[in-house]
Amino acid sequence: MTTRYKMLIVPLIIPHSEASHLEPKQILILPVELIIEIFSRLPVKSLLRFKCVSSQWSCLISSPNFIKTHLRLFTNNKDFIHNRLLLTFIQPHRHLMDCSINSLLYDSDPKTFQLDYPMQNRRKLLKILGSVNGLICLSIGKDLILWNPSIRKFKKFRDPQCGCYVLHGFGYDELRDDYNLVLISKEEVRLYSSNSDSCRTLVYDRSVMAVREKNGIFVKGKLHWAKSLSQDQDQYQHSYNDWDIICIDVTDGEWGKVEKPFYGEGDFDLTPSVGVLGSDLSILCNNHSLQTDVWIMKSLQTDVWIMKDYGVKESWTKMYTMNRPNGHPQGYRFSPLFCGMSNKGEIFFEDDQSTFIIYDPKN
Repeated sequence: MTTRYKMLIVPLIIPHSEASHLEPKQILILPVELIIEIFSRLPVKSLLRFKCVSSQWSCLISSPNFIKTHLRLFTNNKDFIHNRLLLTFIQPHRHLMDCSINSLLYDSDPKTFQLDYPMQNRRKLLKILGSVNGLICLSIGKDLILWNPSIRKFKKFRDPQCGCYVLHGFGYDELRDDYNLVLISKEEVRLYSSNSDSCRTLVYDRSVMAVREKNGIFVKGKLHWAKSLSQDQDQYQHSYNDWDIICIDVTDGEWGKVEKPFYGEGDFDLTPSVGVLGSDLSILCNNHSLQTDVWIMKSLQTDVWIMKDYGVKESWTKMYTMNRPNGHPQGYRFSPLFCGMSNKGEIFFEDDQSTFIIYDPKN
């Protein structure tokens, strides 16, 4: 924080009974460190109102350092009090719904609320392309939108290809304090910068068309996908050697690969999905064992792995092995569209049927 704020004047409303012993023009002054502590625990709506109190408060609340401090305190909590889940619906109209993750975890009847997103059009397809630091990247028809729902402001990405893409990912370039959108079509890879309001073409690799998940998972400055190595593009189940984790750095646009976990001896039939658990890269492996030359379904299970030290293969750790619920359709799999851990150690994710699942590893 800049040192020009030594002290800040704090206007306080004091009850008459308590103010009787004060001088008529006495002003209370608090150190800036204490003001920051108070402000950093307030919701955004309150901070927006407080910016109108004085130029000092406005400058403080708008400073990049304070914004980062406020964001860190609001996102790093295992109760998910301030975390929201966005859901898109197409029937009867195209809606964007908002639900508290804390409510989903702990309320018997969680509530959802409809959001007024920018450039609403019931005739245009609505997609959520990603979310980082409270900013949402939306695709509305052929328009690409960067939206901050807390302050109700948005901007459009200039898109020379009119939204033509097969894969997508949204990330944050910490070095340049820039939010970037990556769109991958069948012919090229484009990176959009929110700071420069520009688009540049990156190195293209046709093998990315073998990626199964459309949405890239943003971890440690990179977007990640699980890529099939099979020649059969319709095959969703793979052995250990039939898939890789590929990534692209949103800072320099360079492609790379992350070593996958080692499952042990034997053959495995896998349907891998890349996700995030806490702040770590994770893999959900929907699998069952193979016996001799015949696919034998022993039990539908999903293993959850996390990479505790990013980039180090040996740091992959299997955290959970979950048996599927009775009656769970064989053709569906668990998916880490959102993967979080509560303060009780529960993890929260979804399956292909758009059903949310809470798993308690203790029982």
